[in-house]
Amino acid sequence: MNTVAMLEDMGHRVFEAVSGAEALEILRREGDIELVITDHAMPRMTGSQLAEVIRGEWPGLPMILATGYAELPPGGDNSLPKLAKPFGERELAKAIAALVEAGKLPSDPVAAAD
Repeated sequence: MNTVAMLEDMGHRVFEAVSGAEALEILRREGDIELVITDHAMPRMTGSQLAEVIRGEWPGLPMILATGYAELPPGGDNSLPKLAKPFGERELAKAIAALVEAGKLPSDPVAAAD
């Protein structure tokens, strides 16, 4: 299953973006996004680069970085919560629950995924 379908199955409202630039457009347009889940490997902008821009405009917005790398390449953001690829709905739910438990998300987040 892809990330969007899993999030929708869990009851979240999801905005899908195919690039970092599109994700930023959605964030600027929607304004009520509570979580960004991004892949590290994206065209023209890595997930770490997207996280840097997001922190500048929305400093408190929680993010999860999905990655197939055991360790991020140089320039990767090691401070982001990571979701190891491939992952299933159970792992995705655990990553979101960890943010809820840490007080970074309400119990029913609105999600944005790439």
